[in-house]
Amino acid sequence: MPDKPPSKVHGRGAQSAELSQRFAAPQRSTDGDWRDHVTLLDGPPVKLRTTVTAEHARSILSFNSSPDIGFDRSVNAYRGCEHGCIYCFARPTHAYHDLSPGLDFETRLFAKPDAARLLRQALARRGYVPRPIAMGTNTDPYQPIERDWRLTRDLLQVCLEAHHPVTITTKSDRVLADLDLLRQLAERQLTAVAISVTTLDPRLAALLEPRAPAPARRLAALGRLQAAGVPVHCAISPIIPAITDDGLEAIIARVAEIGVLSVGYIPLRLPHELAPLFREWLAVHFPDRAAKVMNIVRSMRGGRDNDPAFFTRMRPQGTWAQLLKARFGTACRRAGLQPVRFALDCSGFTVPSHWPEAPAQRLLL
Repeated sequence: MPDKPPSKVHGRGAQSAELSQRFAAPQRSTDGDWRDHVTLLDGPPVKLRTTVTAEHARSILSFNSSPDIGFDRSVNAYRGCEHGCIYCFARPTHAYHDLSPGLDFETRLFAKPDAARLLRQALARRGYVPRPIAMGTNTDPYQPIERDWRLTRDLLQVCLEAHHPVTITTKSDRVLADLDLLRQLAERQLTAVAISVTTLDPRLAALLEPRAPAPARRLAALGRLQAAGVPVHCAISPIIPAITDDGLEAIIARVAEIGVLSVGYIPLRLPHELAPLFREWLAVHFPDRAAKVMNIVRSMRGGRDNDPAFFTRMRPQGTWAQLLKARFGTACRRAGLQPVRFALDCSGFTVPSHWPEAPAQRLLL
């Protein structure tokens, strides 16, 4: 009998909830309980529900020493992301908590209601030296649950009070809900916002990033931020070979039309558990070109699904990567775009005042 085609999980990015054995509890994967929230066997699938659990962390400011990224500290008020982008490099972080990097990552979310209070404590520590804080480096600070939790807004208010620089990376126009704070931060050279646009095709976007705002809404948000005087950057990220790369020039031209001056791109990365998840997604949605996509990916990554080495992980090699770089440069020149560097000001930093009221209590009002 012919093989049964893969089942589709509608409205989500990942197509399964397989647990990682990288950190592991192999015994837990045999009891079956973790499969209760999804059925990929015969019969109709169970509708997936998003749950949010409050996580009372002991710290919120994370530091890194990676030599190939432009920040040394970050804040993530959420774990997991309901946007469900199948290419998200943060998916493997759920495996560390014994959860699936697949469907669990986009349905079993965690929020840190003490985030603003913890940031105040971190900034008030003796000897603290300010440098830009990056938000959105692991999961999106403006994913749908921000509407109710407002943790990102709380964090921005702390940064504004302390005159501390902060950068934001998102793929949601929900960032406009905090335009009042972002405008004030921008007036003091304390912020810059990057919004990622993967494709201009709304149908393709619905497959790649099923619960993220449509591309047109993200472009409109870029334009409004630019008009409000907030430094903005369009990240064409990731570029997926044979899936989204044909839209590169159109995105650059559209970005230039709305007055955005800064644009960049990052080719697809597939660290750890992300590689099999992405392969599964290809088998469901693009079986006709799945092999071609992965062959190009491996050609850029030294024959592997992923290259984890510093610098080369962000700058893939090979003929396809060189052609992509040339196309990007040509499109930017045609659009009149030049490289832009946003300089944020750390000189005005002041220690934030004590805030006795717990964020968790405010959320209940």
